[in-house]
Amino acid sequence: MTIPATTPEDVSAIVRRAAEAGTAWRRSTIVERVRALGAVADALDAHADELIAEAKRETHLPEPRLRGEVRRTSFQLRLFAEVLEEGTWLDARIDRADGEWPMGAPRPDLRRQLEPIGPVLVFAASNFPFAFSVAGGDTASALAAGNAVVLKAHRGHPQLSARTTTVVQDALAAAGAPRGLFDTVYGTQAGVQALKDPLIQAAAFTGSIAGGRTLFDIAASRPQPIPFYGELGSVNPAFVTRSAASERAREIVDGFVASVTGSAGQLCTKPGVLLVPADSGLDALLAAASLPAPAPLLNDGIAEGFRGAVEATASHDAVQVLAGATGTDGDPGPVLLMTTAAALRADHESLISEMFGPAALVATYDEESEMVAVASMLEGQLTATVVGSEGDAVAAELVPVLSTKAGRVLWNEWPTGVSVTWAQQHGGPYPATTAVGTTSVGAAAITRFLRPVTYQNMPDALLPPALQASNPLGIPRRIDGILTAP
Repeated sequence: MTIPATTPEDVSAIVRRAAEAGTAWRRSTIVERVRALGAVADALDAHADELIAEAKRETHLPEPRLRGEVRRTSFQLRLFAEVLEEGTWLDARIDRADGEWPMGAPRPDLRRQLEPIGPVLVFAASNFPFAFSVAGGDTASALAAGNAVVLKAHRGHPQLSARTTTVVQDALAAAGAPRGLFDTVYGTQAGVQALKDPLIQAAAFTGSIAGGRTLFDIAASRPQPIPFYGELGSVNPAFVTRSAASERAREIVDGFVASVTGSAGQLCTKPGVLLVPADSGLDALLAAASLPAPAPLLNDGIAEGFRGAVEATASHDAVQVLAGATGTDGDPGPVLLMTTAAALRADHESLISEMFGPAALVATYDEESEMVAVASMLEGQLTATVVGSEGDAVAAELVPVLSTKAGRVLWNEWPTGVSVTWAQQHGGPYPATTAVGTTSVGAAAITRFLRPVTYQNMPDALLPPALQASNPLGIPRRIDGILTAP
């Protein structure tokens, strides 16, 4: 059964109900939000079998991958419940009145915390039908922050989106959340209309550079511009030093191939460019590597885009096929292409580009300094990897450069597999993301959907709990500049 696009009238009604529900939800207690997030997590786990069955049908992803993704989705909901209870997300700061403040005038009583930004529009991703979709990290962090959520379903899994929406709505209702706190719209125009609605106060997106940039421009051109947190594209380069190539060539080849081809290469952190020493033999090992059999990609559009990206790179004069094949009929198979670091430097705009699928470009270098030169010309990335030894002099040059280009810099590990933790960073300079100072994964993701408010000389009874003198929430606060435990 086809799910029709949401009508303009229904989009307006859904956004309006979200704004009304959000007014009540922003006043909810931490206990109420924790209960609601836990209820959604429990409901997803309880309905996992039926949701996974639908996801298999619509996305072609294998069941083990989908089961792991459901676990990740319920886990991150529970993590945000822990974030709420821990309390530092509020960033509570209290400067008590000081008549002797040394700037030359008395300091008033000032109390600052982070508060919900308002209704959030979330654009679901295609490659993670659970973890970055209906009940994914953007939805979880926005709800935790105290905001209503309108979800724009991805066309790649509409039936799964509809069923997951019902599971989430039922769980929220059972937990006592206000009606309209979460709802889903369908169709490209519905998403654009919701993004333009003046009641929407922030948006989050995971997808292509072209699509994300179009939506970002819409968000920025509204009469009231709003924050747009887009995770767009990344090549995730990896750099292998001479010592590492000499010491563990087979391990590097096996790890790289597994990272490139896992989930059929449809991960935003897949390493797309690998720099290796020209005389190390790594290129020969990669040419002889055992690649997985072709597998269906998420949908025809992604398969077509993958073939086009591979063919564009493979047709470059400085590129040859190292392993696999290009331009095959049926499901596209894994392919490794080869060039040189000198070619990357000469035409990085053509050669350092995302191929979303099981493909990567291997570039050989003669001198290790070439790795630093290539790193210096990179655009923004989600990740950058160094495979080396602690004594490598080039690593001391390479890591500081990569830290200016990527949100996560790895040492002797491959970038696929983004753990949901307190310290995780999933974001980077444009075009990796549209908001370099934020992350879409991990505890810090909640800060995207909060804004600071300061109360000056406010009676204690009128202050939010986090700022009251008695600290009823029992959270850490910065008082007169000193971080104070409860």
